Amino acid sequence: MDRDKLFALLDAFAVELPSWGFADTGTRFGKFLQPAAASTIEEKIADAGTVHQYTGCCPRVAVHVLWDFSMGVDATATADLAAKHGIRIGAVNPNFFEDQVYKFGSVCNPDESVREHAHRHMMDSIAIAKAVKSDTISLWFADGTNYPGQDEIASRKGRMHGALRQWHDALAPGMKMLIEYKPFDPAFYHTDITDWGMAYVFAKDAGRKAKVLVDTGHHLPGQNIEHIVAFLIDEEMLGGFHFNDRKYADDDLTFGSIDPYAAFRTFCEIRNAAEAGKDVSGIAYMVDQSHNLKPKVEAMIQTVVMAQELYAKACLVDRGKLRDAQARTNTIDAEECLKSAFFTDVKALLAEWRKGKSLEADPLGAYRVSGYEARVAREREAVRAARGGTSSTSYA
Repeated sequence: MDRDKLFALLDAFAVELPSWGFADTGTRFGKFLQPAAASTIEEKIADAGTVHQYTGCCPRVAVHVLWDFSMGVDATATADLAAKHGIRIGAVNPNFFEDQVYKFGSVCNPDESVREHAHRHMMDSIAIAKAVKSDTISLWFADGTNYPGQDEIASRKGRMHGALRQWHDALAPGMKMLIEYKPFDPAFYHTDITDWGMAYVFAKDAGRKAKVLVDTGHHLPGQNIEHIVAFLIDEEMLGGFHFNDRKYADDDLTFGSIDPYAAFRTFCEIRNAAEAGKDVSGIAYMVDQSHNLKPKVEAMIQTVVMAQELYAKACLVDRGKLRDAQARTNTIDAEECLKSAFFTDVKALLAEWRKGKSLEADPLGAYRVSGYEARVAREREAVRAARGGTSSTSYA
């Protein structure tokens, strides 16, 4: 691939950041506090804008309704604030798992009053999305059961179908609804949307505005994620990704930190589809990680740079040679096409691309030199002390 074509593909490659990735997070056992962590939507947006400033490819920040918006707050003010930081609001994420009434599920709950509670929250979330001019509602459900016999599985499936159809029809023109899946946690006996096939069925049934969201950490060990991706693209049902990495399950580690070759192979399937004439321009690339040990902004820059590198490598696969090897059923030559691209050092190419955008060649190094981390740590600790608390009580 020539340099100009690669740079054009990098120009179009945008990664959406999660507001909650800049907040204090931890595990189910506790939250680990960092002086520079964001604790308000204003601070989260400032951090997201900073990452975009150094990487040049993160123009959107996803928001979480429960963690980022309060009742009665003008959502348009949040959109205006994002614009001042050079970004805009991306996917709006409702919360169907933290409210106490969701102990036995949200839209799959046998209690009609709980399902109605979830519906009102979804309508509020759609209203927020309209106000901030977001075109995406991103849905993940903790719904499921922990014990055999706890509830009737098919009945729960019917409740989910009904809710998703209703919400799909409430979306504004041009909006889309992404449906995420997860094999387990916090539901351990059965999860109501446990894999990509179930998410596909629910999305297909809901309507044309619904697609499947693939969280790269939401798979059992050994799952071939790129196979899922290729299948969903061919079915025109791949809506987007939540980027992270894992060793065991939903570990929410920084993207490519455990298995960068797996992430590269996923990008390869997307580029294969594009080269074959499939429209992949609508696929949303989003980050969803828990930086409970790494500094928040540094971890986000690290993930974004890794995503750019792996995407660039996938673009460099010699697909002419690959197709020829596949046609000859030459397994070794075909695999070598992928390995050759994966082991290509693209840092110099990305540095040149950044230079053309008036960006520093090394985003992480430039960020560290800026002193942003130390400055906001001082400011935010002072603000938290003044209001008499160290962090929010929610997850983010």
